[in-house]
Amino acid sequence: MNPIHVLLVDDHPLLRLGVRRSLENEEGLAIAGECADLAEVRAWLSGGGKAEVAILDRSLPDGDGLEVVPQLKAAGMKVIVLTVEDEDSEIRAAIEAGVDGYLLKSSDTEQITHAIGMVLQDAGAFPPHVVQKLTRSSGEDPLARLSVRELEISEYVAQGYSNKVIGAKLNLSDNTVRNHLANIMQKLNFHNRVQVATLVLQHLKKHKRV
Repeated sequence: MNPIHVLLVDDHPLLRLGVRRSLENEEGLAIAGECADLAEVRAWLSGGGKAEVAILDRSLPDGDGLEVVPQLKAAGMKVIVLTVEDEDSEIRAAIEAGVDGYLLKSSDTEQITHAIGMVLQDAGAFPPHVVQKLTRSSGEDPLARLSVRELEISEYVAQGYSNKVIGAKLNLSDNTVRNHLANIMQKLNFHNRVQVATLVLQHLKKHKRV
């Protein structure tokens, strides 16, 4: 079985060392590269660097780590932000940039490896306290725009299920689920499944089903 390759992006050598050692001790994980700033990330990508997952800090010497999210995603990587920032605005900015997961630097190895597994299943990796922050805002509920099937899929997305698992539960192919999800995001003007999950959780909370 081929290992999952991880790119580490953080300007603190000791933190990178700690994360690297922790992940290298986990079976099935390997460090593909380490970068200390945006320039190094771009150079690594230009040099043909490959990985399945990037663990990314936002506060880098030459800018916000979110600036390279589009390039990392274009290279086929899932992106997990690992940061000290837990303000609502910081979390929302990361989600709007298209990240797949959001962890605080207080996370332990188990939480990081779990997040890696989740994002590789196309499920968001956001701890409960992060989701709670995202469900605080109120406003008009746009879920009425969705069909019954789309609502069903959206609820499964909110429960953290991957497209494959949702397909198995609804007797649909992965492609069909993916197409439904694309339609859902288009109708809601969203960019990723985490925004869909947040909206559903917000709706359920408002109606006291969570």
